[in-house]
Amino acid sequence: MSQSSANAANADYPIYGSLGVTFLEFPLVQDLATSDAEVIVSGVPFDMATSGRAGARMGPSGVRAASINLAWEGERWPWDFALDDHLNVADIGNVRFKHGEPQTLVDNLEAHILDIVKAGKNPLTIGGDHFITLPILRSVAKEHGPVALIHFDAHTDTYSGGSQYDHGTFLHHAVEEGIVDTQHSLQIGIRTNFTREGYPFEVLDGAWVGDNGPQETLKKIKQRVGDKKVYVTFDIDCLDPAYAPGTGTPVAAGLTTDCALKIIRGLQGLNLVGMDVVEVSPAYDHAEITSLAAATLALEYLYVLAANKQK
Repeated sequence: MSQSSANAANADYPIYGSLGVTFLEFPLVQDLATSDAEVIVSGVPFDMATSGRAGARMGPSGVRAASINLAWEGERWPWDFALDDHLNVADIGNVRFKHGEPQTLVDNLEAHILDIVKAGKNPLTIGGDHFITLPILRSVAKEHGPVALIHFDAHTDTYSGGSQYDHGTFLHHAVEEGIVDTQHSLQIGIRTNFTREGYPFEVLDGAWVGDNGPQETLKKIKQRVGDKKVYVTFDIDCLDPAYAPGTGTPVAAGLTTDCALKIIRGLQGLNLVGMDVVEVSPAYDHAEITSLAAATLALEYLYVLAANKQK
């Protein structure tokens, strides 16, 4: 990251911290300008915006640790190529902020993501609670304009009340700020109350996805998104708690991991400009089930980017 951007974000506080295990054992990079990585993995250990169980601040470390189970050499099922042969990926560590001062997270994260996208690289971010998607979208939109959003979640996150730092309001603010192209965006897996009349997003709720399956879901996604630039945000509570118990606001009757992975794999051909996986709370997990699901979803996104390069 450039020194000017770091100073602009927060002159008195560093953006990056130390890191032990990197995601999928990818190399650790500290200087975007000299890195040939096409995708930059970042962690955002922030959960000050949660309304349920805290603990998502440990998500980046939990997902990185679980990802070691996926760090295989060569081809990986169901793909017929090795990821490293077609895509350069690096982990840049965690975005830092002053705990108790959430605006420092906003400033540092916006500056960090803007540096990534201006360098022509694709950001893959591990949260943290879902509030982090708002500053990410702001920076992505500065480079790409308003993006189509594919939003996997049990909740709409379009609620208008509460604090400005609230994981249930990030999409309300994103719409108000004009950084999301609502006409080409949709939400998948929703199973909490909202009013459909006049609602700006197409919604494929949890019951619809369960009844119709991943292929019909992908048809709806591609019809809605078209050729627009697309950002993907995946709240792990989109999955049923049987597949993702380690999260702050679990809701029954969600997607299976198999269904979600098939949908992510099917995003091939879309103009993908970034992804985040959020709301993993390892303290409520069992045998790393949730962290492993999150790591696998992120890995499948990387394979989609690699497959797109070959077309």
